[in-house]
Amino acid sequence: MESWVPLFKIFLNSPTPETEASQWLQQSFNASSTTPITTSSFLSLLSKPSDAIVIDDDDSSSSRPPRTKRVMFIETLPTMVQSRILSFLAFEHQRFCKRDLSRLARNVLSGNQELDFWVKRAARNLLDLLSESNYEWISCLSLDSGEEGVDEEFESVPGWLKEAAADANDVILPWLPILPDEFCSVTPFGSCEVSVDSSKKDGEDGKEEVNEVVEEMEIDCPANVPLDPEIHEKATCLKARIMNFESSLKTMGLADEIRQLCLDKGRDSFVILGLIEPWLADDETASVLISHLVNESEEELGWLSQVLCSVILPKLLLLEVPASRVLVAAIMEYCKLHPKAAVYALLFPLILRREGINNPICDVIARIIRECLHPAHVSAFCQKLLCGEKDERRLICLPCHQRLISGELVWTESLFNLFQIILNHNVHLTQDSVDHLVYQVQQLAENFSKSLKFGHFLLSLVTKCSPLLKSHKLSLIEAVENTSTLVTKSVLSKLSNL
Repeated sequence: MESWVPLFKIFLNSPTPETEASQWLQQSFNASSTTPITTSSFLSLLSKPSDAIVIDDDDSSSSRPPRTKRVMFIETLPTMVQSRILSFLAFEHQRFCKRDLSRLARNVLSGNQELDFWVKRAARNLLDLLSESNYEWISCLSLDSGEEGVDEEFESVPGWLKEAAADANDVILPWLPILPDEFCSVTPFGSCEVSVDSSKKDGEDGKEEVNEVVEEMEIDCPANVPLDPEIHEKATCLKARIMNFESSLKTMGLADEIRQLCLDKGRDSFVILGLIEPWLADDETASVLISHLVNESEEELGWLSQVLCSVILPKLLLLEVPASRVLVAAIMEYCKLHPKAAVYALLFPLILRREGINNPICDVIARIIRECLHPAHVSAFCQKLLCGEKDERRLICLPCHQRLISGELVWTESLFNLFQIILNHNVHLTQDSVDHLVYQVQQLAENFSKSLKFGHFLLSLVTKCSPLLKSHKLSLIEAVENTSTLVTKSVLSKLSNL
């Protein structure tokens, strides 16, 4: 335990615990110690069971003795330290065993019914990062399912070695007591292919894929799915009623009718929502609809996401003036409750807008990031947005709105302004994300040479990410020298001190 005391002091006192803890862990790997400093030993310490004395409020005035409860070591720490540790694990999740991280986060969430808000959010963010292949058991926190189906790459054989073994006729590493046939067999932790196949078997039919996050920014919806004339007529009637707002009470009843029509067994909610066109409603109607179209038992990447992408997303994709207060208030309330749906059904589509984001859209995205998402969640989102392949930039939208969304980022003043806001929100970007931002600065410095927003972004970048910019010092200085704004000298001054 003594060897971990410096690390826990960082979590307790440091203003930037993720970065300092990461540096300490890296420096301690080779240090001699009675207790080895490894990622596995750290998770083992956090999960170590301990006996805690619990005094119930109802029993404080009675003679009943305090009861003993079995808890993990992390649960005995102050809540602030717990949330910082979980944020650090999300920040450095690639260094740790995915299976052990998932088990730790689920045990934290299931072990205490009165869990601190920030601890719960940090644990859920950690699960989000580790659960791209199976969203079904996370969205409603079904903590007892899906544990062993996660693809375990941490302890698997590297892919390049598997390929070499498949092509080799003889033993690829002569000094190892292993045959090629044995080497190519399935590992004890399963493979990506096995995991995907087993997840498909759990579904009743292929129609369930409509509600999943889709790859390469395409909505996997059946084309020309026939609807009963009766359902088509009901959808047309609901569309007409949406356009005529009478009262909040009647709109609440309308929301119940839309939900029932869409979610009845065997119906394609995407097709029905496309017929109803709820995005055409005025802002007051839309705010009531999104508040009453869902309930807490719905899957976050199913119906909850479809509500956002059909009621709110089209309005924001076409936004040219500041959004109304009633609409923004409804969006904030919804995204706080369903942050994962907000990422895939709102943030990704908006930032990938074909024409690039403008100031009104930037303002809405910035509020969602500041008020609804944990910084670690934002860091993971930026990593996928900037460095992920197309199949990692997953989003949910109706097929009729795909034409408004691009496959690549369109860099505008507002997008640079958004990243400045993200940096100032104390989001710790990964090295890959920073490298990509530096590349964009090099490519676009001349185009935005007189843009003050671009200049402020550069100032935030060199201020907040200075430890990650040392290898880019000369190229950044060259790029910044092509700009001419009020902050150019300040940026160059900070670069010279790297």
